[in-house]
Amino acid sequence: MFDLVLLIQIASTGLLTGLIWTIQVVHYPLFAAVGAEEFVDYQTNHARRITTVVGPLMLVEALTAIVFVGIRPDVIPDWIPWTGLALVAVIWLSTAIVQIPCHARLARGFDPDLHRRLVRSNWIRTFAWTARTSVLLRAGWLALQG
Repeated sequence: MFDLVLLIQIASTGLLTGLIWTIQVVHYPLFAAVGAEEFVDYQTNHARRITTVVGPLMLVEALTAIVFVGIRPDVIPDWIPWTGLALVAVIWLSTAIVQIPCHARLARGFDPDLHRRLVRSNWIRTFAWTARTSVLLRAGWLALQG
């Protein structure tokens, strides 16, 4: 069971890490290039479409992170699942407290200051998912060695 949980966690986190880097470096900066008349529709469609991709992956990631804490084998140090779970909490909190409210306000119209806040604050999730990938790859390496 542990192997399956770890593989699902590595897969979901890896996908989310690649996605967040694309959003951070390509997608979010391009929000500023959308015309004022088209922006509200663009933002609304972005939020709806990205949620269908990110939502299920984030749920799978969170569930496997919780399970990982409980079924960790001895070859994996305690700090690995707990660090991974803490990073999930950082990602979810940042999403709920910063990114979702920014998107909700941007849905009323483009605001350069709010856009800048969205891009800057999203580095929190970008680095947290990157760190999760590193931690999980370490866990995978240790599991293979054990």
